Amino acid sequence: MRFKDVFSIIGPAMVGPSSSHTAGAVRIGRVARHVLGELPEEAQILLYGSFADTYQGHGTDLAIVGGLLDFDTDDPRIPNSIGIAESLGVSIEFRPGKGQFPHPNTAKLIVRAGEREAAVVGASIGGGNIEVLGVNDFDVKFTAMYPTLVIFHEDRPGMIAEFTRLLSRDSVNIGHMSVDRKGRSGEAVTVIDVDGTITGQLIAEIEQLPTVREVRKVDLTEGSTP
Repeated sequence: MRFKDVFSIIGPAMVGPSSSHTAGAVRIGRVARHVLGELPEEAQILLYGSFADTYQGHGTDLAIVGGLLDFDTDDPRIPNSIGIAESLGVSIEFRPGKGQFPHPNTAKLIVRAGEREAAVVGASIGGGNIEVLGVNDFDVKFTAMYPTLVIFHEDRPGMIAEFTRLLSRDSVNIGHMSVDRKGRSGEAVTVIDVDGTITGQLIAEIEQLPTVREVRKVDLTEGSTP
């Protein structure tokens, strides 16, 4: 079942008009912001399906940019998000995506800051809920409903065991895990949804593991940027 309760269908507290086209879009933008790890300097936003057809009328453009600013779904600044982003020096480009897309409400966000770049594909599936379908060209899935670790590393034996050992030590329960790799012994990413708090110390210890390149925390349960 996609929806576990009536609130999953109605959607969260939000700046409207649509839980799918605005609240879900905000959350996709926030995921991209968290994966990048900072305010982007540039954002290319590719829209597919009904997102591409109705994004201005439904405020999807404002919602995604609000998410990139780390605004939550009910933030009153969302209607002014594009102007706020531009005042902060963020360059924004919207364009229709090409090719196949997995859901009618799909967006791909390519964001950059300095030498850093992140690409996130997400779909708004109703009630403000989202599914992240890809990160940096890796096919991984998560909902961002729970605190999530996104770990970029090399593919080698024992990596998953090392991640889970550290989480178990801190009594952090794993709710869901998704793994993809570019090739055998090549680049890989592991995404772990957890119950509980992801501390800075835990992230630092994972980053110190051999062949781990980078760790990002995606936590939409935390308060948004003021």
